[in-house]
Amino acid sequence: MPAQRKALWQIHLCVLLWGFTAILGKLISLSALALVWWRMGMVTVALLLLPRVWRGLRALSGKLLLIYAGIGVIVALHWLTFYGAIKLANASVAVTCIALAPVFLALVEPGIARRPFDWREVGFGIAVVPGVALVAGGVPDGMRLGVAIGALSALLVAIFSALNKRFIERADAYTVTCIELGAGAIFLTVLAPLLPHVGPAFPLPGLHDACLLLVLALVCTLLPFVLSLVALRQLTAFSAQLAVNLEPVYAIALAVPLLGEQHELSLRFYLGVAVILAAVFAHPLLVRTAPAKPANI
Repeated sequence: MPAQRKALWQIHLCVLLWGFTAILGKLISLSALALVWWRMGMVTVALLLLPRVWRGLRALSGKLLLIYAGIGVIVALHWLTFYGAIKLANASVAVTCIALAPVFLALVEPGIARRPFDWREVGFGIAVVPGVALVAGGVPDGMRLGVAIGALSALLVAIFSALNKRFIERADAYTVTCIELGAGAIFLTVLAPLLPHVGPAFPLPGLHDACLLLVLALVCTLLPFVLSLVALRQLTAFSAQLAVNLEPVYAIALAVPLLGEQHELSLRFYLGVAVILAAVFAHPLLVRTAPAKPANI
């Protein structure tokens, strides 16, 4: 199987697993801050049990360690805003807002990943904007803040995806994941006193939440995070993110039977999702027929 096709299959497996993260985020009773802190911390601890991670850490330069740690801070902010959007709106709205990421990626990836600017990507990115506008108009007024926070989350995912694309070749994917998520957990620990919250910032989860957190951390975070970093070696961050835009399909398909969210959303919301998905499916078909531009990464 060609390396690029294999990478696309890897990304789609990641998307399938990520489709459960929004559902788990809604089912876990912890605040967004505590949920993300436990998620990142559990993955970091699991990775520190692997000898290959320690070998990778010893081989890493101080400069790269700081770069990956900085990316981890952006990942933490992305997850914090993503789960904040879920708590302020619902799972379906949050995952659909992430579809704005290709718009931001088309603008920031060429500069960050050092590759030529592609106007086709800008066009496909802009094509999802009407869909997101329909989504925003199809939610109750009380969820509008969740839409805005979801859009901010999309900007953050675009930035860290482009940065990972640029630097993933320089270290083992497991080591990079450990550094990024470990740095993110430390950052949230420092940030917690500055954020409003009731009671302890990171309460010990109950049995129900702990079981869901384990699934979220190990099955829906560790595996797809590492796999996505491996796939990025063969794909542009933009191509990978367009595939990730299929996440709303899985998340909404799960949210309807599990959370009953269809009662909170209007027909306009689902029309917006259809527009977004049309752009996702059109991208590989049209780009395949166009001459590829050489990358300079």
